[in-house]
Amino acid sequence: MYRRTLMMIRADRLTKHFRTLRRKDGVLGTLTSLFSRHYELKEAVRDVSFELQAGELVGYIGPNGAGKSTTIKMLTGILVPSSGDCVVNGIVPWLDRRNNGKHIGVVFGQRTQLYWDLPLIESFALLRAIYSIPQDVYTRNLAEFSELLNLDEFIRTPVRQLSLGQRMRGDFAAAMLHNPKVVFLDEPTIGLDVVAKESIRGFIGRTNRERGTTFILTTHDLNDVEKLCERIILIDRGQKLYDGSIDAIKRRFGRNRILTAEIDGYCADCDIEMAGAKLLSQNGNRISFEFDRESVRADELIVALAKQYELKDVTVTEPALETIIRQIYISGLSPDPLLEGALP
Repeated sequence: MYRRTLMMIRADRLTKHFRTLRRKDGVLGTLTSLFSRHYELKEAVRDVSFELQAGELVGYIGPNGAGKSTTIKMLTGILVPSSGDCVVNGIVPWLDRRNNGKHIGVVFGQRTQLYWDLPLIESFALLRAIYSIPQDVYTRNLAEFSELLNLDEFIRTPVRQLSLGQRMRGDFAAAMLHNPKVVFLDEPTIGLDVVAKESIRGFIGRTNRERGTTFILTTHDLNDVEKLCERIILIDRGQKLYDGSIDAIKRRFGRNRILTAEIDGYCADCDIEMAGAKLLSQNGNRISFEFDRESVRADELIVALAKQYELKDVTVTEPALETIIRQIYISGLSPDPLLEGALP
């Protein structure tokens, strides 16, 4: 198991503005804009700060237009911030893009760094030359990734003939061949079937644990985040809303659980008198209760039910992270109470 010993990424009040031309409608408006230009200033990211230790796997999540991609582009050196600063592996990305590129990997679910008309193995060989990967490192990594991602069956197939799942596995191997210290993942499982998703998730988790690679995962599939990450950074409208553990945000915003019980026999009007618990639904001999985890323990509710009914099966369901995040978006939560994970 890799142990985190140093800071890999530090973002300090990162801010990015975009200036766009404000055009008037119609032909006259277009002609007018040639001589009199009015601009709008859009704030894509505002005062975003966080730190990642080496070996962390963090979910960076938010709705469309929240500022996720803009943040990632500043961390990779593609964009220069309007104000603020960041350091990735001791390098200011936009001041030393070449050196920064040697130590990072990027996987975009809707783009590829593979060469479309070349067999996958030849794309890997070109990347070995681009990154000046020593032959022994390249051979060792290729063998390991081929086994983990089952690349052998299509490694000599042109990339344009690969399925989406096969191409994504190839992209992950390509991003990891040069042993990057930080890997940025943007929707890495989009469009993949269940089997392919599990394969990719397993590869990310194992690489993080065994190699100590730092991962930043941006995705709308919160199942990826829930299965891979202990920590999330939540961003909306360019501002950071939350930075902390998934367990903490569930405790704060997901207090209600669902207990579903299957009883022996039929009950016409099943219910139970317990403060903090209410009957949610009844379907034949299956009854569901919603209860507040802060005022009612699951075992207490089960005992109370067992006194009234003969139980055949009982399940307790935690609130899904997706449901909690959706509630936060809808509620228009102010960022201040949650900054730096400051949960009561």
